[in-house]
Amino acid sequence: MRHSHRPRSESHRPMRAAGLRNGRRYGIAPAMVEAATERRLAGDWRGACAAAGVDAEIDTAALRAEHGTEFTDRLLDDLHHLVPDLARLHLPRFWNGSGTLVPAQPVLLSRPGGPQGPWLTLRTRGWKVHGDQRLVLKVDDPPVRDFLRRSNRVPYAGHWTGAAHLWTTSRHLWDSRRVGEMRERWGGGADRAPFLDPDGTPRTPDRLPSADPGPGDPAARTEWIDTLHQTGRVVEALAAAGIGLDPAPIDLDWGAAADPVAIAAGLPLSPARLVGEARLLSGAGFGGRFRIPYSIHEMVVLDVEKDVPDLDVEEYRPWESEELPVLPEVCWARPPDIDVLRDGMTPDELHPLVRAALAPARRPAGGPVPGTAVSPHPAPARVRCRGAWHTVTVDGRGMAVPHGEDEKVREASLRVLGGEPGGCFAALRAWETGDGRLPRPLRAHRDELFERVRHGDTGAVLRYLDAGGDPRIRDRHGRTLLHHAGVLDHAALLPRLLGAGADVNAPDAAGHTPLYFAVVGSGTVELARALLEAGARTTGLGGDHGDGLSDAVDQRSIEDSEEDGVIEQDWASLLEEA
Repeated sequence: MRHSHRPRSESHRPMRAAGLRNGRRYGIAPAMVEAATERRLAGDWRGACAAAGVDAEIDTAALRAEHGTEFTDRLLDDLHHLVPDLARLHLPRFWNGSGTLVPAQPVLLSRPGGPQGPWLTLRTRGWKVHGDQRLVLKVDDPPVRDFLRRSNRVPYAGHWTGAAHLWTTSRHLWDSRRVGEMRERWGGGADRAPFLDPDGTPRTPDRLPSADPGPGDPAARTEWIDTLHQTGRVVEALAAAGIGLDPAPIDLDWGAAADPVAIAAGLPLSPARLVGEARLLSGAGFGGRFRIPYSIHEMVVLDVEKDVPDLDVEEYRPWESEELPVLPEVCWARPPDIDVLRDGMTPDELHPLVRAALAPARRPAGGPVPGTAVSPHPAPARVRCRGAWHTVTVDGRGMAVPHGEDEKVREASLRVLGGEPGGCFAALRAWETGDGRLPRPLRAHRDELFERVRHGDTGAVLRYLDAGGDPRIRDRHGRTLLHHAGVLDHAALLPRLLGAGADVNAPDAAGHTPLYFAVVGSGTVELARALLEAGARTTGLGGDHGDGLSDAVDQRSIEDSEEDGVIEQDWASLLEEA
């Protein structure tokens, strides 16, 4: 059982802790890091990007012709020092339990041509909340000061679209020449990070400072200031960091007055770092006022132009409020990697470069990192069946139950007549359809695999199949691996699944087929075409707005048209071919 070394806090609720843990455990696979590192050290930046799930859409010859040799040489210098797997780790994520990437929030890495030139940018390929986790690296010129739109298509994963994250002063998160600065930029000192011993062990609350330790110990001072915030002493924490906050409620045109203290208490702020990070951006030419988007009615504004910086809550009036640059999450939030260590993860589960920064005195791990592989054959599970304990097992052929063919036929007949299965047969139905409760070991096995699927880890799925895992496994919604092909590398996965007999028309619990998810979800025309070639039907897809292929294409086209920066696809050709 994981043990948390921290006090209870409004800014670190259980759902956030789960999101941080999932984002760090599943957001990048060790195999991805290993492959990307090997290519990067060999000088192959394109290969490193490909290994890290990044599509490098950069034509250096065209850029040289358009922007000149000096620009292109500086760009290539940055590309050869880019650590794409580390950048992927630190991109904005949903800290609401899933830990997946936030779409439509580009990260601006560098500006090789200077203040007026285009940016080297990194962003998700798709716009769906539960969508493709692949990234796109390209030279682009997104606006730094722009109107932000709140997307609530998925109510529990609302997010701001168009929020550009300025990382030009945060090279420690992506540039191999600067990763050594990570510990100090996260509020630490020469020998340790805040809240941690030099070997990465979390410090217990009784070892944290109870008074201002002074500037001589940066890690201790960060601990003191940030602990004040985490224990609800928000005004004191900000004052200790040299930041003013007016606690008076803010009257709004809509709804109740806003409470600045409560808002600041609920944000996972790192007050000790706020002013320093904002001033770096200010020195880079982005002004002295920055916003932290909060709600459709309020925004948090940090002003470092004043003699005494202050944090204010202001009413956000779209098209009226000044469109300030967004203060990137990496500049104002507590570092997720420190939080997950305080919540019980081990340094060996972190990205190697992060581990080196947060646990400099820890010896390198030997053997496989804990929790990084999905066993193809979960341990046998005990099931209470007809007054006795039976054992069920799972392998590449599915679940085996200790009952003869006569009993299986009798159970199937009872189901036809409307009877509910019990014991071993209830477990069998839950495994084969996703409907019902599985024994705990089998449920954990299934959920572990599909968590990796949700984060786009095709390698984990292929290794699972290579080791003899069940290709017909379903998640708790009755969805097969084919339903999830849109967030995986379908070119590598589809032949394996189809060759193993996976049903291309298998409906999930809501009646949706894999083709429906390929079109309406985050799939591509190529995936949908491959499913059609494999025999997917074009009617009876289980759609919410009609169950034919044309209905699904219409729905996808409408949704794509309502989003910015969508990569266009020729869905009409799919209908012509079908």
